[in-house]
Amino acid sequence: MTAPLTSDLLAGRRLLITGVITKDSIAWHVAARAQEAGAEVLLTGFGRPRRLTERAAKQLPQPADVLELDVNKAEDLAAVAAEIDARWDGRLDGVLHAIAFAPEDALGGNFLETPPESAKTAFETSAFSLKALAAALLPALAKSEHGGSVVGLDFDAQVAWPIYDWMGVAKAALEATSRYLARYAGPHGVRSNLISAGPLGTIAARGIPGFNLLADNWDTAAPLGWDTADPTPTADAALFLLSPLARAISGEILHVDGGVHAAGPVGAAGADAQG
Repeated sequence: MTAPLTSDLLAGRRLLITGVITKDSIAWHVAARAQEAGAEVLLTGFGRPRRLTERAAKQLPQPADVLELDVNKAEDLAAVAAEIDARWDGRLDGVLHAIAFAPEDALGGNFLETPPESAKTAFETSAFSLKALAAALLPALAKSEHGGSVVGLDFDAQVAWPIYDWMGVAKAALEATSRYLARYAGPHGVRSNLISAGPLGTIAARGIPGFNLLADNWDTAAPLGWDTADPTPTADAALFLLSPLARAISGEILHVDGGVHAAGPVGAAGADAQG
């Protein structure tokens, strides 16, 4: 059940949302809820999937523009920063990092056989990209009246989930990256936080072997229960971290998982909570 929003929670705030693929993406729900709370929103997409992002952007409460961004390309990061400078007078209040990728041979129980190139790809796209995105947008985020906010989507890296393999290692790196961002971006008035969400039935999650095993057990393990078809609790947590209400919070990992992180591991195969 979707909770009501304070309509002015994000009034006047300008947000860049990455990671939207379809309407079932966590990032899409963050964008939709942010608009309902008064924010202006831009999305990013790249390559062939960008057409899906553009279709999803038209389904938002207010259709949003989509900027080209391959987060591993310095020229794309520079172009997005330049567009924000031109469109929004160089001021950005928050960015959602909802980006992760690992090659097939880095997942599914191949941990001991994974070649270094695949592990590097998982690290660069899923962890280093948080730093790359934040650094490119830091001048704009530093202009935010109540402090700029970087929010990333995580999956609990305290546990070595079966079949999650090098994506799990990348998530551990993502958590460390966010803490270092909190240290180095803080003097600019910019905070960095992560949301460690339970499994949700996004395209990205469904593409990982063993997702159904994890999803099927999560509701039983979660003290509060868990609905893999409802991304709004995760989206609402993102809105809080993107809002001035979280102005003194940085380097934090906010668990939105029904309480599984406190109650103990599910004991099934892992899956990415991104999308």
